[in-house]
Amino acid sequence: MKQATKSICLPRPIAAYFVADKADGEAVSQCFTENATVKDEGRTHKGRAAIKAWKTDASAKYEYTSEPFACEEKDGKTVVTSHLAGNFPGSPVDLRFFFKLEGDKIASLEIIP
Repeated sequence: MKQATKSICLPRPIAAYFVADKADGEAVSQCFTENATVKDEGRTHKGRAAIKAWKTDASAKYEYTSEPFACEEKDGKTVVTSHLAGNFPGSPVDLRFFFKLEGDKIASLEIIP
């Protein structure tokens, strides 16, 4: 996957995640398999209902923008680095999103600095 100027080519389920991230928890949860897991800020959220609650809670607390700028395959996962800026502690920050895909859905996501 090559990086282009200002935009990168992301696998379809991951591109859908970053679009849904601008919407709401329901939209984000639909990007995942039924039993998917998300690890973020030291907590694990398992299943679509928990993922929806995680995203809804984060959206209620923080306003931010997320701009993916790098994508690579590593150890069977797709690693996307995104620049986040907003009203959260430590802003702005570049975070790495470790996606494991299953068909056209996300089976797991871990977000780390």
